Amino acid sequence: MFGWLRKSVARFVVSLRAGTSSGRDTRGHNLFEAAAVYVSACAEDDQERIDEATTWVSPEALSFGVSELACRAVIALARERDESPQTVARALLGLPAA
Repeated sequence: MFGWLRKSVARFVVSLRAGTSSGRDTRGHNLFEAAAVYVSACAEDDQERIDEATTWVSPEALSFGVSELACRAVIALARERDESPQTVARALLGLPAA
C-alpha cells in the first residue's frame, strides 16, 4: 500500500528534477521542492537528504508543503482507485472505514 505512495512521490521528484538544468543553479529552493525531497527521503529513510531539505525553507513552509503533497497524493490515489479521499486517507493510516 505504501509502495504506491513511495513510487508516486519518487516520480514527482524525478519530474521536478527533469525540469531543471543539469548544472547546479544558484536560485533558492521552493517549499514544494523541499517537501518532495523531504517526503521521498523519509520514505527511503535517507537522513542526509532529510537534513538537507529541512535547511531549504522554514519549518512552517516545509510543513505546509508536506501537507499539500499529502493532499495531492491522496486525491490522486482516490481518483485512481475510484474511492473517496476520506476512504483512501483512512486506509493509508490503517484506520477503520468511517
